[in-house]
Amino acid sequence: QVHLVESGGGLVQTGESLRLSCAASGRIDKLNAMGWYRQVPGKQRELVARMTSGGTATYADSGKGRFTISRDNAKNTVSLEMNSLKPEDTGVYYCNIGFVVGTEYVENWGQGTLVTVSS
Repeated sequence: QVHLVESGGGLVQTGESLRLSCAASGRIDKLNAMGWYRQVPGKQRELVARMTSGGTATYADSGKGRFTISRDNAKNTVSLEMNSLKPEDTGVYYCNIGFVVGTEYVENWGQGTLVTVSS
């Protein structure tokens, strides 16, 4: 079974930066897309940033120019560098990865890490 462990959330002020990290452990035969999602109370989980296995990154409009996603395939990790944070970036951030084990495609979620941006 593959487990995801997230770190890096916290309380910051407007304009500050945070770096979120997510590490996957367990059997992964082929790592596919890795990404970050955000959820706030009463709303659906939404994409923040995603990177394919080939390195193509996709960002939500809200984070373009401020957020940078990166991955280390050798270490099965994905990170999200968040700069110039705004109060509307507040939420629980979840790591998501897609991978193959044998012939089965699986998606896993991390437990979530809380980011709070104060005004």
